[in-house]
Amino acid sequence: MKSELENQIAEACQQLFGDAARNIEIDLDRPEEQFGDYATNVALKLAKNLGKVPREIAEPLAVKLRETLSRQISEINIAGPGFINIKLKDQVLWEMIKAKPAKSLNGKKIVAEYSDPNPFKVLHGGHLYTSLVGDALANLMELAGGVVNRVNFGGDVGLHVGKTIWSIVNDLGGEHPEKLTQIHDDKKLDWVGEHYVKGNTAYEQNENAKTEIIYINQRIYELHKTNDQASQLAKIYWTCRQWSYDGFEQLYKQLEMKPFDKYYPESEVADLGLETVRQHIGSVYEKSEGAVIYRGEKHGLFTQVFISSEELPTYAAKDVGLIFKKQRDYSPDQSFIITDHAQKDHLTVVLQSIKEFAPELAEATTHLSHGQIKMTGGGKMSSRSGNILKATDILQAARSASVSLPGRESPETVLAAVRYAFLKNRIGSDIIYDPKESVSLEGNSGPYLQYAHARACSIIKKASVVKNMAGKMGTDRIMEPGERTLALKITEYVEVIDKAVIELLPHLICTYLYELAQDFNHFYESNRVLNDPRQAIRLQLVSDYASTLSNGLKLLGIAAPQQM
Repeated sequence: MKSELENQIAEACQQLFGDAARNIEIDLDRPEEQFGDYATNVALKLAKNLGKVPREIAEPLAVKLRETLSRQISEINIAGPGFINIKLKDQVLWEMIKAKPAKSLNGKKIVAEYSDPNPFKVLHGGHLYTSLVGDALANLMELAGGVVNRVNFGGDVGLHVGKTIWSIVNDLGGEHPEKLTQIHDDKKLDWVGEHYVKGNTAYEQNENAKTEIIYINQRIYELHKTNDQASQLAKIYWTCRQWSYDGFEQLYKQLEMKPFDKYYPESEVADLGLETVRQHIGSVYEKSEGAVIYRGEKHGLFTQVFISSEELPTYAAKDVGLIFKKQRDYSPDQSFIITDHAQKDHLTVVLQSIKEFAPELAEATTHLSHGQIKMTGGGKMSSRSGNILKATDILQAARSASVSLPGRESPETVLAAVRYAFLKNRIGSDIIYDPKESVSLEGNSGPYLQYAHARACSIIKKASVVKNMAGKMGTDRIMEPGERTLALKITEYVEVIDKAVIELLPHLICTYLYELAQDFNHFYESNRVLNDPRQAIRLQLVSDYASTLSNGLKLLGIAAPQQM
């Protein structure tokens, strides 16, 4: 309805004002309800083109709109310097409640890359954030008609792997893979992560260890090239890599995420990255002191090494390989990547370099970055030092906070608490996770919205057993003020979804759902539903509200229970 109104207003402007209104952008906003259902400032926009004051434009336009929009609009008035306020007919609101979000992506192929934990390291709070936000964004794009492929990327080769394997080999007293059987199943992931910390410390503080780690790193690259499965080092490597993958999958199942279509290990894209960079040495990249670099200063960026002097691909070359591998596998119309802010400048350089020889591919890729993830009272995390906020720490904190709150310790409620606490923040901001706040039923939280849905379901269930089913909907379904306020809020849903898809901002849905639940509470406090002459209309509104809230929660990956 909003886009239909915008088109009709644009057409009316052209009929009245000719070329001055050509290509004019119509913005319909939601003003405070006392002023109307929609408002437009188009008269202010046209004032310069026509050399008139806005009200001189608004007055004939309002007359025209009363005529052309007579089926949809019950009232049009002019406010302030020339704002046009529009009130819709109640019947139109009922129709809008049933509207579906636009299929704006309409079959476009989308690659959604998120989570991206590295094998041989622990999945931390930042990975948890990108996992949940990426899952929600992919849900959004599917709702908008996109064909979404969910992919995951992680560093199974590279210096961090060399550090970890070096430390494990030292701990095992040599290359003895048979000793790995002594590690208990529930300790494997943490055990490997601890060895990364030990290996990193040794690399930074001990020159001999550093030399050995560099050598092991080269051996790991070599075992990939030769597909070595049999050597002692290879057995240690492949076993511990699989432990990491198994741990990640276990957590994803716990988070009830939709499964990934593909997991890209760095070893799978490294050669393609090397090949692609080498093909453009001289035109895009250049040799410098035995390495291959890209000079980003010409674009206000920085110089980045893509191939080291040891002829090994850096993270930059691997990212080039990944971007081209995703293109080969899925030919996406649009691709997005979610990482923390630490990767922002790095990926900007990578994409800028690709733009010089594959501009369409670079321009189709959007990088979203987030700030630091902390827990109340926590400091900055660092996987290198071991001072890290693990994903499992956050989930356990939510469980612990919910134990003392009866009815909120269920897995779906704990998951709702964490998901919503992350998703309600705008992408890009720092997040301080407060476990107690996240499980509260009295604030802007996932469990609060779950309870709000269960409350509506309870009203509907009671209505089914009420003998005196008072009231009828009627053909006109005219609404009283309190009913209309709730109906108007419900109609915002499709507009919020459409905007969240375009701007890649799932927090807009969280904000809307919280406001919707609050509006419902105000409605229910002031409007009796059961055994009231207007029961039929009010029950319909309760049902529409519950359906809208449920749909929004499911988009966020949050269950909408019928009782709590």
